[in-house]
Amino acid sequence: MPSFISWLADPAHWSGADGVPTRVLEHIEISGSAVLVALLIGLPVGLWIGHTGRGATAAINIANIGRAIPSYALMGMILPISLSIGSELYWLSVVPVFVAMTALAVPPILVGAYAGLREVDRDLIEAARGMGLREGQILRGIEIPLAAPVIVGGIRTAVLQVIATATIGAIISGGGLGRYIFDGLLLPDIPRVEAGAVLIAALAIGVDILLAGVQRVLTPSPLRSPARTPEPPDVPGEPPPTGARALVRAIGG
Repeated sequence: MPSFISWLADPAHWSGADGVPTRVLEHIEISGSAVLVALLIGLPVGLWIGHTGRGATAAINIANIGRAIPSYALMGMILPISLSIGSELYWLSVVPVFVAMTALAVPPILVGAYAGLREVDRDLIEAARGMGLREGQILRGIEIPLAAPVIVGGIRTAVLQVIATATIGAIISGGGLGRYIFDGLLLPDIPRVEAGAVLIAALAIGVDILLAGVQRVLTPSPLRSPARTPEPPDVPGEPPPTGARALVRAIGG
């Protein structure tokens, strides 16, 4: 039996402040707070530049620069700052890590929202305007639903990146599943290291499966099942609207 399975099967490792449930919750708390702030920053900006096209070049270039910086390099730059603050000010020493993780999560969310909206057929947008829909209605009713798979895809990328990077943040913040890896390396305790790596991978896979379900739910049903049996045409002699055009007709009432 692999050593990490024996480590995980030990009941002593599933209780207390260093138990698996506590470490999993800490990891989710650290990662979730960074992703939440990144969503509040990146999603509105991405939707706005995707809808209007204004400032797209500058915003995307800045986002791409952020994506080009390796997460380990960014955390390496932040580490001396946090350590210089000192462990006495725990909440303050965590701020640089939180900022670094948020900075890593913003670019994929922003680019995903922008790319998703720009991939929407411009003829559909013009048709919706011709039907008298307002810009807000077009954004909420047509562009966002049609771009939902790409938008959620960007969010999934950001979440996975943050979950992986939060492992390094455990050096500074002292919490999360990364503690098992770094404590195991210091002891040394290889089963602990392996168990920490397995738990982080399992958490990332579980969250990704959950977001895949959200992605499917947010995808409009006309686009989700293109092979389904078509409905009878509204006008004799004309084929029924399918996919995105059915969505435009539905929004237009």
